[in-house]
Amino acid sequence: MDPNPTVTDPNPTVMDPNPSVADPTPTSFPILSQVMDALPASLTRSFTTTADDDSGVEKPPSPEPHFEISEKMPDIRNPELVAAMRDAVNDVAESRSVLEALGPRPDHETVDLARSRMSEIDAYETAGESGEVMKDYKACKAVIELDEMHESYQKMLEDAEKRLERIHDAAVAGDDAAADVDAEEYEEGEEEEYEDYEEAEEVKAEMMNEEVAAILKAAEAGKKPIEKVDLSGRKLKILPEEFGTLNLLIVLNLSYNKLEWIPDSVAGLENLEELILVANLLESLPDSIGLLENLKMLNVSSNKLAALPDSICHCRSLEELDASFNKLTYLPTNLGHELGNLKRLRVQLNKIRSLPTSIVEMKSLRLLDVHFNELHTIPQTIGKLTNLETLNLSSNFSDLTDLPETISDIISLKELDLSNNQIHALPNTFGRLLNLTKLKLDGNPLEIPPASVAAAGVDAVMAYMTKRWVDMLMDVDDEKSMLFVKEEEDEGLLSRGASWFRTVVTVLGGFGQSDADRHLDQEY
Repeated sequence: MDPNPTVTDPNPTVMDPNPSVADPTPTSFPILSQVMDALPASLTRSFTTTADDDSGVEKPPSPEPHFEISEKMPDIRNPELVAAMRDAVNDVAESRSVLEALGPRPDHETVDLARSRMSEIDAYETAGESGEVMKDYKACKAVIELDEMHESYQKMLEDAEKRLERIHDAAVAGDDAAADVDAEEYEEGEEEEYEDYEEAEEVKAEMMNEEVAAILKAAEAGKKPIEKVDLSGRKLKILPEEFGTLNLLIVLNLSYNKLEWIPDSVAGLENLEELILVANLLESLPDSIGLLENLKMLNVSSNKLAALPDSICHCRSLEELDASFNKLTYLPTNLGHELGNLKRLRVQLNKIRSLPTSIVEMKSLRLLDVHFNELHTIPQTIGKLTNLETLNLSSNFSDLTDLPETISDIISLKELDLSNNQIHALPNTFGRLLNLTKLKLDGNPLEIPPASVAAAGVDAVMAYMTKRWVDMLMDVDDEKSMLFVKEEEDEGLLSRGASWFRTVVTVLGGFGQSDADRHLDQEY
């Protein structure tokens, strides 16, 4: 059994989370961007012009849509379908406008800290005890409310985008029925068609479930302990609660099925070491997964996970975690504090904007893959990952613009991929990565080192950065030397002045030296 199927056999049906960047071809992704670009301005309205506008100025009615759109999108001719598309476009435009007006969304770690601080204040402080405390409380509350607003409008945006895609797909498919109804009615018709398909699949799934029933029956008989179960590719939709009774199970592979949820009873698999859930329809994991104290490998790649449960941090025996090809926007705040045995962390192809600062506490970490996310910053203390050997930060595109100087402290680093970002310069101490054997820098607007040096390979880059650092140190030494010489010259001048003064005092002493003169002579 391949413990990491996404590396050697990625699920071809998984949608790229950033298709407009990675693969802009309309055949590989629903053409939301194409629709938005092709629609005339008359089909969209400004977010600021709403029905709630109380300015008192009567506004002219919105113009009827122009149908020159048929030149760019000939599939969309029916006025009813255009009207439905207009509503969807308006919803998309307004949601985007609100999200832009809200500004950057607080990262998960900041929100967690705000919640923790509010709970602390609620538990130990009184409302009138301190103005500073209440100010702190209100600030934390504002952070949480901003995050909730982002969450709400992001959901509205996603729903509107999906609706727009469905309407366009209906037009392309020549669905006349859909052309006579609005977007909501079309969605209902689509669901009915899906239900018919599901009924046909249900018969197949029930036949497959016989295998599950046989496993449970064998376990109940207790004639032979069941330590390994492989139910991959069985089109399973449900994992029975009774599976939690297989407490001797060590390996469970449920990959390439249609599971939408995992029962809480999974906590009963107290001896489980490997859990493989690749390519299902999971949108969340149960909190009870944190009770799997012996779990060493968890692979939940190619699902629809929006977040990992905080309880996953309690799986302290975990050595490998693969959550790639999902919809993650963050990782649990305490991930690094509690998963001290983790060696391989793969979270590529998600929408993660920042890594939790605790990740630098993973002293056992050997591989960290966060490529194709939305990272805009790297923890400043990343140099504490001194045992890290492979680091992939590629394809964060316009979000990742620089690296912390401490990355040069990862002395065990052998492979580093920084391609397809917006990095202008490598850290000055980059030449300290003496064990680096593989380095990718293409797709960056590099100035330091120059593109010609970067193209020459890792040895050329390391030689350039090492020489640059040595030259900088020599320049600093030269400045220090000049300063030292100047100080010596100043001290020499003072010394010569003091000697001359003593000579004068001595000569004058021949003419009758006073006690005050002797004291002055002793001072010099």
